[in-house]
Amino acid sequence: MSSRAKKFLSYYRPYLRLFIADLFCAVIAATITLVFPMIIRYLTGTVLIDKNFDISIIYKLGIFMIVLVIIEYLCNYFVAYQGHVMGVYMERDLRNELFQHYQKLSFSFYDEQKTGQLMSRLTNDLFSLTELYHHGPEDIVISLIKFFGAFIILATINLQLTLIVFAFIPVMGAFIYYYNRKMKRAFKRNRQRVGDINARIEDNLSGIRVVKSFGNEDYEVDRFHDENTKYVNSKRNSYYYMGKFHSGLGAFTSLITVAAAIFGSVFISKDIINTADLVAFLLYINNLIDPVKKFINFTEQFQEGITGFERFMEVLEIEPDIKDKKEAHDLVNVEGAIKYHNVGFKYNSKSDYVLKDINLNIEPGEYIALVGSSGAGKTTICSLLPRFYEVTEGEILIDNQNIKDIKLNSLRQNIGIVQQDVYLFAGTILDNIRYGRFDASDEEVIEAAKKANAHEFIMELPEGYNTDCGQRGVKLSGGQKQRLSIARVFLKNPPILIFDEATSALDNESEHIVQESLESLAKNRTTLVIAHRLSTIKNAKRICVLSNEGIVEEGTHEELLKKNGQYAGFYNLGKNLT
Repeated sequence: MSSRAKKFLSYYRPYLRLFIADLFCAVIAATITLVFPMIIRYLTGTVLIDKNFDISIIYKLGIFMIVLVIIEYLCNYFVAYQGHVMGVYMERDLRNELFQHYQKLSFSFYDEQKTGQLMSRLTNDLFSLTELYHHGPEDIVISLIKFFGAFIILATINLQLTLIVFAFIPVMGAFIYYYNRKMKRAFKRNRQRVGDINARIEDNLSGIRVVKSFGNEDYEVDRFHDENTKYVNSKRNSYYYMGKFHSGLGAFTSLITVAAAIFGSVFISKDIINTADLVAFLLYINNLIDPVKKFINFTEQFQEGITGFERFMEVLEIEPDIKDKKEAHDLVNVEGAIKYHNVGFKYNSKSDYVLKDINLNIEPGEYIALVGSSGAGKTTICSLLPRFYEVTEGEILIDNQNIKDIKLNSLRQNIGIVQQDVYLFAGTILDNIRYGRFDASDEEVIEAAKKANAHEFIMELPEGYNTDCGQRGVKLSGGQKQRLSIARVFLKNPPILIFDEATSALDNESEHIVQESLESLAKNRTTLVIAHRLSTIKNAKRICVLSNEGIVEEGTHEELLKKNGQYAGFYNLGKNLT
């Protein structure tokens, strides 16, 4: 058995008792459906033709059939309820495992992926897979019992009539298979059209401010109408095939009934079978059609489910390129000394080096600024420190410890990052600040906000700290969001800080307030600042100028101006670096 097959079956293990109980109930329910026609045949062919029959036999059989109905009801209820619950449990396990794996994968993985595709693997693919997990074995068992059970029973009654009735099955199976595939394709197109509509809605609502600023509401309405019309046409096509499928299936059912009635009547006239046998044949017709439908549905379900499982395993089999060593240890009593030693980095083996021969020593508590033109590698240098990416060459040390020897979680807990693009989660301001440390009290959150110069504007909001931020903080200004992100880092209280162009997108007033907060946060902490505006880093203890050749200049603001090199050129031109 292949490793993937073992992995597929492993998800049954925690629910094996429930799975066996589900299959047992499915077997009982399927068997009961085979028993009813035999009882009716016995009543009509044996009991009722006896002129001196005992009426109590009918009552006893009636009670027996009622008991069977109750058992069938309980079994079907268990299958429909507990069977689906088992499927949901398995879906939960699959989704938890995949989401947990997402958290382990590094930035290099997400650089190559589309968020929508990753979400689809967590939702649509897993739904198809769990449908297979639950309904697959159940449908096979029910189909086999009903189909072969009906064939054996009918063959014992009359083999000739059985073969005549069963002759329709292959033709009906081919019809169901053909139109079932047509319907599946049509409904798949429907899902794609729904996806297109959702994408159009999301695109419009996300950019509603741009739409209104250009006065393009009518244009957007026309585009939406176009997508909606395509959806209607797609639905019409699916209903066309659905109509043929259901009407054709009904016709086949009627044809089998007619064939059984005609040939059965002929056989009765020749004393080959009796009326009770014909009644039994007619009652078993549904037991023949239902398993054919179930089996063909299973083949489609199997294809969709296995495709979903393969897509699930594609991601699960991706090994995180950044993970803890077995002997990795926690980072404790951090002083904040950082050393980049002959560091080189490229995104993959085919790309060029983004950084080469970077050597940088940072003392504990030192405030270092990185400047340079776009593409010089400023952000990359900072991203290597918390191991968002792995160095290709050389090593990075914190307090003389190679960061590869430190547990990832411990490493990142000791580094605070304030980025240019602030991400606020859906929820309250209190929740977003507390993201820096979940066990913080309300008083500690408020103290962190005060240190970040955020308390005042928060208290002016309608619900203060309980104000909802809106999707991605849309209800707040850029400066306000930035101060919340700084408060978050204040609460985290790490010994090492990274400011990634934290004020570049702000207006002058907001920049001044945020800059004050950043400088307050940086006190007594080792700080790396990626500078967008040179005016914000004049007071840095050391400024490092980067180019494609690495670090080309180092010194204070005044020292670099005196050198009259690249930094002086940037400064004299008043250039804002990006």
